[in-house]
Parts: sequence; structure tokens; C-alpha cells
Amino acid sequence: MHKLVYVILTSLAVALVGCVTINVYFPEAAAQKAADQFIGNVLDSATPAATPAPKEPPPAPKNDAQQPSATLLDLLIPAAYAADVPNIRVQTSATEAIRGRMHDRFQGPLGELLDSGAVGFTNDGMVAMRDAAKVPLSQRAQANATVADENRDRTALYAEIANANNHPEWAPQIRATFAKSWIEKARAGWYYQNAGGAWQQK
Repeated sequence: MHKLVYVILTSLAVALVGCVTINVYFPEAAAQKAADQFIGNVLDSATPAATPAPKEPPPAPKNDAQQPSATLLDLLIPAAYAADVPNIRVQTSATEAIRGRMHDRFQGPLGELLDSGAVGFTNDGMVAMRDAAKVPLSQRAQANATVADENRDRTALYAEIANANNHPEWAPQIRATFAKSWIEKARAGWYYQNAGGAWQQK
């Protein structure tokens, strides 16, 4: 009898968890807020201070007498809530390192390229050389290297955030969210691509 009950409960648990995982969705609003904050720190003229990672609450004590039921609930309830809580993790040691490099770039060579109009924000979350003629010939190789370094970090950033949230398939959505925020936060005079790919100036 006990074995039959165990088999039924296990089957129900597997079925419910399967249903829950289907309902996990990309938390767009939370991602937009996180992107705005990250980019704001990158573009800030002050050196961005690392924000301490939020502490997780301590696990609730379990009653030994109710251990089997608690274990089953632990499998079902957190998984169910995970699908409903609109949250996204952006801060990891890797993203903090990327943010530092991006900040330095924006306060130096990349900021100068954007100010001159040589480089602009693309509509897919990257940067691109818009008008190479605005860069002296002797500095073009370095300018291209700066653009390549920035795009390498951006690609790594979007993938890292997706992986940090255990959803690598979110990378394109994260990239699209950041693309929107980069353009929104572009400074006056900087160039960006509109949805059709044409360059516009803020």
C-alpha cells in the first residue's frame, strides 16, 4: 500500500513539475529594469561601485515528523512560484568585470568615437562604425579594435545573464532588451539605428 501511494505521489510530482516548467517565461519588465540600471552605471561618469549580491533568506526549519510531506512540497511549490515571480539575475563576477571594462571604454576611446559620430549603437544591441572618415587614418585600426572589444563584451554579457538565470535560450531576448535600453540612454548627439537600420542622431 505504501509503495502504491509513493508511486502515485511521485507520478503526480513529475506531472506537476512538467507543467510548471512549460510556464516559465521571460521576465521582460524585470529585464528592462535591470538593463537600464546596468547601462546607467556603464555610462555614468563616476566609477561604478559594485553592488553587493542580494542575500538569500535562510531555509525554514523542517519538522522531522513531516519530512516526507515537506520534501514533496519542496519539489512542487518552489517550482510553481518560480514560474510566477518576475525576476532576473544580472550581477555575477563575470558581468561585473564586463561592466568595468565597458565603463572604462565609454569614458575613453569609445565615448570619443560616439561623440564624434564615427560610431553608433545598432538596433541589435551592438556598436558599429558609422562613418570611418571621422577617424584619422592613423587611428582607424585602434578604433576598429575598440568596436570589436565592445561587441565581444556585449555578446558575452547577454549570454552570461541568460546562463546566470539558467535559461541560455533567453540570450536573444536579453540582447533585444539591452538594445532598446542602449538607444534610450544614448546621449544627445550620439547616433543609433532605428528599427529599419537607418542611422539617426539623438
